[in-house]
Amino acid sequence: MRLRLVPKETSFDFFKRWKLWLGVSALMIVLGLVSFGLQGLNFGIDFRGGTTVRTEASTAVDVKSYRDAIAPLGLGDVSITEVFDPSFAEDQHVAMIRIQSQEGGEAISGEQIETLRAALGTVAPDIKFVSVESVGPKVSGELIWTAVLAVALAIAAVLVYIWLRFEWQFALGAVAALVHDVVLTIGVFSALQVKFDLAIIAALLTIVGYSLNDTVVVFDRVRENLRRYKSKDLAEVLNLSINETLSRTVMTSVTTLIALISLFVLGGDVIRGFVFAMIWGVIVGTYSSIFVASTILLNLGVKRDWNKPSTPTGNQFANIDA
Repeated sequence: MRLRLVPKETSFDFFKRWKLWLGVSALMIVLGLVSFGLQGLNFGIDFRGGTTVRTEASTAVDVKSYRDAIAPLGLGDVSITEVFDPSFAEDQHVAMIRIQSQEGGEAISGEQIETLRAALGTVAPDIKFVSVESVGPKVSGELIWTAVLAVALAIAAVLVYIWLRFEWQFALGAVAALVHDVVLTIGVFSALQVKFDLAIIAALLTIVGYSLNDTVVVFDRVRENLRRYKSKDLAEVLNLSINETLSRTVMTSVTTLIALISLFVLGGDVIRGFVFAMIWGVIVGTYSSIFVASTILLNLGVKRDWNKPSTPTGNQFANIDA
């Protein structure tokens, strides 16, 4: 007996309350923007500048012990990661410690470096500081603009791609869904003050790709059904298409969430922010591909040119049982 997350055939009316869904999205976006305007983002070291210390010791790196030793020093945001390399000797254990920039200066002082060395010496007596490097606020500011540009270019590329593959109405619907997902993700990070660093930018770009994949699957089926059911209203065709791909959408989202939740619980602090962004992105991406992109397409309308020959759309896997 097959496990099904949704019935084999569904007939949900996704547009019965389309104004409500758009209203909920608009409200969440406004709340996110208000939070961003009032308290901004909790930028990590990547965007605030700071000091990176590379350590080496003969004893194994215990991230928790390192963190407990550094905490009383009051250095602010500190990130500790163990470095692995096949070329390391058996007794060579390397860690990367990143410390935010201190008030009144771009990097921690030499005195603070020695204090840090003494604190870590209680955990690893033979610890050595192999290198100490600093990143100033100017470089961090450039990283912020580079990150914004990366996300904007990704969304612009999606606009062009969907426009060429479908029609401009499809492109606007898809881009609206992507902007919706990115803005809500940034809003959640602002509201909860979760650390926002370069890993989160990678998560945002991944969310853009995931949400786009869901949206294109639905739009492919919409285009196919528009040619098949020439007398049906656009709303009926959209409802039919979403119901036909719902099984695939739910299965993809649930299996992805299972893996992400496992990483969130068991993966440790280093990747927790990234995984949190991905979990939220999968949820809002699934929501937007059904309720945002399709609703905007319904309101924009579609030119139904029946003179074009019907060709396979490559979505033969859209009905995979969930």
